[in-house]
Amino acid sequence: MSVSGVSVQILPVRGYFDKPLQVIVRGLCPKQTVTLLAEVKDDKGTIFQSSAVHQATEKGEVDTNHSPSLDGTYTGVEPTGLLWSLTPLTPHNKFTWWDASRPLSVDMKVVSHDRPEDVLAKVTHQRHFMKEGVQRCVVTDGRIRGTLFIPPGPGPFPGIVDLYTLGGGPSEPRASLMANKGFVVLALAFYRYKDLPKKVDQLDLEYFEEGVRFLQRQPKVKDCGVGVISISKSGDLALSMATYLPEVRAAVSINGCCFNTLFPLKYKDTIIAALLPDLQKVITTKQGLLDISQAMPCPMAKENLASAIPIERADCHFMFVASEDDKNWDSVRYAELASQRLRDHGKRNFEVVRYPKAGHFLDVPHMPFYPSGVHAAVGKVVVFGGEAKANAYAQMDLWGRVQEFFRKHLTRGEPQCKAML
Repeated sequence: MSVSGVSVQILPVRGYFDKPLQVIVRGLCPKQTVTLLAEVKDDKGTIFQSSAVHQATEKGEVDTNHSPSLDGTYTGVEPTGLLWSLTPLTPHNKFTWWDASRPLSVDMKVVSHDRPEDVLAKVTHQRHFMKEGVQRCVVTDGRIRGTLFIPPGPGPFPGIVDLYTLGGGPSEPRASLMANKGFVVLALAFYRYKDLPKKVDQLDLEYFEEGVRFLQRQPKVKDCGVGVISISKSGDLALSMATYLPEVRAAVSINGCCFNTLFPLKYKDTIIAALLPDLQKVITTKQGLLDISQAMPCPMAKENLASAIPIERADCHFMFVASEDDKNWDSVRYAELASQRLRDHGKRNFEVVRYPKAGHFLDVPHMPFYPSGVHAAVGKVVVFGGEAKANAYAQMDLWGRVQEFFRKHLTRGEPQCKAML
């Protein structure tokens, strides 16, 4: 809809969540100042909004690919700034999307900067998670719960197990977007999901082994091993999978720990003790939020060595990703300890990626910044760190690195099969 000849267009017409977008406004007065407003609602009903103030050209146009935002939730020339700077109206909420088969609707408005009640033009844009032909299959197989995403085409494709955060549920956005790139992805839940336990005192690695074998049984999955992508608590689960499950050939740990944390981990006759936080070291910030960054004890202390994951045993390639402003825990230190442990055993099967000014939650490109929220282990609002722009740039950079890493280590030197997209 437009008023007085003003129009707004979003390109491409069919957008994908991880792809750039371009907003073009036409029909404005020369040098007119307007505000672009974006709004979305997630699956929990939380509303997120962003804004950008722009001055039109002499031709009365604004193009976010070239026009800098002068004010709002971001500044500068940032074509996707209206996406990654989306902020929840109710603070401390993380953007949640449970079903990747449904696109996200982005409502965009152009309003007068001086009279924001005057809507000059508006449009609704669809951001899709799944490309045409990608299959989404809800998985209920024995104990296994999750969602399987399969690219179109004959395959075979590399297989990846996607583990998300401490909440234990699957991340459909990341898994579906990886499937768009030519991977068969199992977004594997491990608790607090459907009929899985709501609380756990111990995690069973054999459950994750069942997930790996389920993935390997899929007819479109290559037979040269699988990859695992993880974040936060699931990072140490990924390292344990790589250590004890020979089928795992490549593992990405995003801001994870190289010691087993929070819950003992059982695998057959082996139990790895849990590294537990010291809640006496939690401090309160000036904003009244909790800072838990120093709560985890020194993992190298003698009393904590039983929690170490013997990753040197793994016949696997590792990518350790660490945000330098992670306030959940010291991800940089954990990445250093993991890489040093491998070096001490003559291993060079790893790479370390660090991101200055990025926070704990690194997700897919353009995912709204999540600097604070209720921590599943603490039950209260904590700070997760990072700066919005730096976090957004880190997410975009990491997305390409992860795909390249898995293609390199899950193909046995064969030409990569491409999805028919």
